[in-house]
Amino acid sequence: MSTASLFSAPDLARLPIVVNTRAISLSEGMRAGLSVAVIIALNEYLTFAPLREAALAAMLTCICDPGGPIRRRIPVLVSFALVGATVTACFGLLRDFGPAVALPLGVFGLFCSSFARIYGQAPMQLGGLLATVQVLALDRGNPSLSEAAVLAASFIGGALWAILLTMVIWQIHPFLPARRAVAEAYRQVSELARDLRELVQAPWITEAAWEAHARIHRRATREAIEAARTVVMDTVRSRGATSNRAAQAIIRLETADQIFGALIALSDLLEHSSPTERGVAERVLRRMRPVLLVLGQVMVTDDPDAHARIEKAIEAIEADMARLPAESPLHGVIDQITERLHIARTLAVPANLIPGADPAGRAIPMWQRVIRPLRANLNWKSPALRHSVRTAVTAAFPLAFTMYWFNPYDHWLTITVVATMQPYFSLTYTRAVERIVGTAAGGIIAAAVGLVCTTPLSIAAAMFVLAMSAFAIRSVSLGLFQMALTPVIVLLVETGAPGTDEWQIAFARAALTTIGGLVAVGANFLLWPSREPDLVAAEVKNAIAAHGVYADANFAALLGEGSTARLGQARRGAGVASNALEALITRALLEPGKQQHDPLEAAMVIDAALRRCAGRLATLQLDAAAVAGVPDAALRIWRDWVSGSLSLLAAGKADIPPRPSGPETDALARIGRQIELMSGAIGRVG
Repeated sequence: MSTASLFSAPDLARLPIVVNTRAISLSEGMRAGLSVAVIIALNEYLTFAPLREAALAAMLTCICDPGGPIRRRIPVLVSFALVGATVTACFGLLRDFGPAVALPLGVFGLFCSSFARIYGQAPMQLGGLLATVQVLALDRGNPSLSEAAVLAASFIGGALWAILLTMVIWQIHPFLPARRAVAEAYRQVSELARDLRELVQAPWITEAAWEAHARIHRRATREAIEAARTVVMDTVRSRGATSNRAAQAIIRLETADQIFGALIALSDLLEHSSPTERGVAERVLRRMRPVLLVLGQVMVTDDPDAHARIEKAIEAIEADMARLPAESPLHGVIDQITERLHIARTLAVPANLIPGADPAGRAIPMWQRVIRPLRANLNWKSPALRHSVRTAVTAAFPLAFTMYWFNPYDHWLTITVVATMQPYFSLTYTRAVERIVGTAAGGIIAAAVGLVCTTPLSIAAAMFVLAMSAFAIRSVSLGLFQMALTPVIVLLVETGAPGTDEWQIAFARAALTTIGGLVAVGANFLLWPSREPDLVAAEVKNAIAAHGVYADANFAALLGEGSTARLGQARRGAGVASNALEALITRALLEPGKQQHDPLEAAMVIDAALRRCAGRLATLQLDAAAVAGVPDAALRIWRDWVSGSLSLLAAGKADIPPRPSGPETDALARIGRQIELMSGAIGRVG
């Protein structure tokens, strides 16, 4: 394609720029404002230059914070503080060895920072911020070990100050609104079950009563599910689709929707059922309502002890179902409900409350968590590897430019290139537009603030207001965040170079950001591009097929009919396929048009289910008790069913055969449930 076509993008009104006003977080803004403003005030009065490094570290730590329970945030934030300090000191010292040494090591460091995305959302964000720290260190340089040590200590101090505010004052839970919304959906489903039970208990039921039940309670339940869907999708867009919390919210919501559909079918059957069937249904519905309520509570509280009570209640429902006449059509509907309840219960066990844990909730060895994604993505088919290489190659040129032609602001060129580059062209183009427009608008604000705020107290107050505003809207829109963050950065730079004209700083940042954005867009277009507008359905089927191969190799190894090498290759193929699907979902989530929401939601359900299938398949290999007592003949039947069902799903067919009867273990049953969950979603992918 010609160079002209490179920049002939759709008009701005059609760009996938998302503004999510529900994501405003005043608590996050207050914490960030206080983190930066206090340090800036100290710097203004003490005139101690390393405090600017501490203020920068505090601001970046606020950006790095993934939110959620403290036990999961502390490792990320402390890792950023320590690694960031190390990067600040080491790369600053490398700069004085000259470009011949610093440039190749800097490019390699940027590759590693970008490649960190293979380990999930939080490491991806951590890597992006460490890339910024690295570029700043290479741009500035450290002339001595003592100065490097002071800057590293200042970085740790600023980061710890921000962490202290997080731990003591403001605890941020970005997925809490989504969890509460899904919990409300479960509560509404429980109300539907309660009302249906009251209908069944009535001595006589009119047709009008059934119609009122359908009109009032079904509508309320559907509205609650759709409201939860909106909140979950908004949260996933701002926080990423690959985190454990995102997978839990998506699967729980899909499970609630399928239980809702099964209850509708149950009410239709009960309208013309026998007294015996209604008696059994009454007991089932009586047990079901508290189960649904507890499931909703667990979504908010993460109570690790609740799953035992839920499991006991589900077993009682299954026992009640056994009292139905063998020919009753209620068997299939109630069985579907209990299977979906099992899926929701599985997400409440300790192993699923803590990412990267075994069935007992114990952490998987660190080396396994590091080496497995690395092996799976050291392949040119991996979007993460291609993107990281593209980022490193593209950033090498501006990084070399800043090393040979130094000025106080040129690091913004390299930072913009690295921060703007995304695995897919549409994401990169959108990111570039938001950064350029937001930075230009923010530069004007910064210049105006600089003219008004001339005293240490006024500068600190302005930094507090600006930082608070920026971080409060961080998840609303990248463009708005950049617009609010630019004045913070400009004033931060001005404190290190007093007397510099704010308009000059703002113009330099805007110009270098614009150039960096154009470079990133051009590189993403020319270097191994991925511009396909709609590959969700094909990628979902590819991922399912890859997991079918993995399942077949796994069962073959259990039966002594396959090699370890084949199993390892199949496992890596499944991992790469899941990574590719998640990368595509990340891009597609920002595409405009409501018509894409349903296929994307279904794709995320399938992606999360595949991840859990892969985990259970790994359990079959690592835990000898997982298939203890299951004869080889039964394992072959399961292998044929799992492989055959995944093959049908990979072909886009939702009608899979019934699960094998006979001996099964918990691991096999969980694999079966996830496959059945996918069969309910595959038709919506397209």
